[in-house]
Amino acid sequence: MPMKRIRYSELLMYFALSLGGLVSVLPMIYMLSTSLKPNGALYEYPPHFFPSKSNITVENYIYIFQQQKFYINFINSLLVSVLTVALAAAISASLAFCIARFRFPGRRMLFGLVIATMIIPGTALIVPQFELATFLHITNKLWGLIPFYVAWVIPFSTFMIKGFIEGIPRDFDEAVYMDGGSVFTVFRAIAVPLSGPAIASVSIFNFLTAWEEYPWALTVINDNAKRTLPIAIAGFFGEHQFTQWGYVFAMSVASLIPVLIIFICFQRYFVKGLQTGGIKG
Repeated sequence: MPMKRIRYSELLMYFALSLGGLVSVLPMIYMLSTSLKPNGALYEYPPHFFPSKSNITVENYIYIFQQQKFYINFINSLLVSVLTVALAAAISASLAFCIARFRFPGRRMLFGLVIATMIIPGTALIVPQFELATFLHITNKLWGLIPFYVAWVIPFSTFMIKGFIEGIPRDFDEAVYMDGGSVFTVFRAIAVPLSGPAIASVSIFNFLTAWEEYPWALTVINDNAKRTLPIAIAGFFGEHQFTQWGYVFAMSVASLIPVLIIFICFQRYFVKGLQTGGIKG
């Protein structure tokens, strides 16, 4: 009887996981299948989830890749995302190292404030952020997006990296100090390399945040040449009197390529960083 219960529970678990995975993947499958349909086939009745062999076409991708603005918006998004990841990793790792390794007045309060900012909805800050951007004269500037994106992702990044650094034995720090190294040496030679999985995992999240962010970029960027890829995708809605869904989904599929590449390359760090940071944070 115990063996049967275990098997039934495992079957139920696998079924639930399979169902959840299917529900998660279906939108992407539909997006890919729709991008391979001609625009006229999208309004056929009855609708088909997958295109027939006669309707499969790559004309949507050809149209997208022939548009110069696609490459401009793609590069804009890539530039903003990469700089956001780099700056956020440097600032978050430094802040997490200080909180995890030093005891100073207000340490707990500082970390509490960092965590508290994680519960504030991003849309609630659009108005004060816009006033700040106007005061700093960084509206309608591509690089003006980066400071705000970095500020958004620092709390979560600090939380994850701090939990990882706390799991590093302090004996390593003492060994560096005994050899005449400074605190900067400990940070550079011990904390950063050993917390690499945590930094890599949060960097994936940070890249996704900057890559797919839409409301703030739409608010402060007016120049088409400075817009990011999500705004360019939204520009196809109603552009030709009705929405060209084939173009929309083709550009959406193309926008997933950098995300997939990054996740595949850093997958092992991503899983390890989440497990360790989540347990020890």
